[in-house]
Amino acid sequence: MFDLTSLVRPNIRAMKPYSSARDEFQGEAHVMLDANENSLGSAGPELFNRYPDPLQRAVKAELAQVKKVAENQIFLGNGSDEAIDLLVRLVCVPGQDKILILPPTYGMYEVAANLNDVALDRLPLTTDFQLSSETVQQVVASDAKIVFLCSPNNPTGNLLHAAAIEEILRGFRGLVVVDEAYADFAAAPSWTTRLAEFPNLVVLQTFSKAWGLAGLRLGMAFASPDVIGYLNKIKPPYNVSEATQQHALAALRDAPRFEQMREALLRGRDELAAALPKLEIVEHVFPSDANFLLARFRPDATAVYDYLVARGIIVRNRTTQPGCAGTLRLTVGTPQENEQLLVALQEYK
Repeated sequence: MFDLTSLVRPNIRAMKPYSSARDEFQGEAHVMLDANENSLGSAGPELFNRYPDPLQRAVKAELAQVKKVAENQIFLGNGSDEAIDLLVRLVCVPGQDKILILPPTYGMYEVAANLNDVALDRLPLTTDFQLSSETVQQVVASDAKIVFLCSPNNPTGNLLHAAAIEEILRGFRGLVVVDEAYADFAAAPSWTTRLAEFPNLVVLQTFSKAWGLAGLRLGMAFASPDVIGYLNKIKPPYNVSEATQQHALAALRDAPRFEQMREALLRGRDELAAALPKLEIVEHVFPSDANFLLARFRPDATAVYDYLVARGIIVRNRTTQPGCAGTLRLTVGTPQENEQLLVALQEYK
């Protein structure tokens, strides 16, 4: 049985959060002399002399409509990495608790564990990058405080089977974090549609991929109001800048542009997936539900990587990751960039 109160670190349950000036006052005011801001304005052409809304209410109101969740089920942070770090801090006592990951997977889970002096257990995915029945049972039996499930997975690009994730959600006693950074490129429904069923579920998403806002560093976490309340309690007071909030609002109100880009990237993915296997040096292209492809090269993926770097084409060498020997991760680019990549690979000697 999942019990959030007992899962959260005792010192966090007892702590009093920092109260910022904007936490203490909400609404409209004409004279604001509470926060020691520069009342005269800002250097530069834009006005950013006032602190931003610490709870990003306007962005959450728009986002709730897009994602079909309640505003109190949304946490916004400085990239998904902030949410990952805060979740580890929330439930893991340094030097005592552990988290669970399923490699190959996103590297920031391990970074967050190391940063917070939290142990790390690894249960590898199968050769086709899925959860075996045995692995699911090991996850359910684990005493880790968090399991991170990246789906679509990075660097492999595939969705994890929904039935396996559901079994973990029903049996695991800690937080189940489903990282959906690439979910906008997948055909399956988001796990945000199941939040009401699973109080231990946290879904991570980002504005960095399909929304094209990586430079803003804005990540999303969706969970029960209780989990979100704790994240708001321990986050820095002004963790999302006013500029980021303004740009996010503009993006959310530009849904047609978002959809055009998403469809164009999906077309580019399909075209690359069809063209790459025709190249002599490409041994295998793995199925992808993301905006990238993992491909195995022969005879030497690192040599191909170095060759592409010399040609001014930067991809990601994943050959050292578990189960990924001989692979490069190729992001879907513009049509021109995709063509340059294919031409360079065709000319590789």
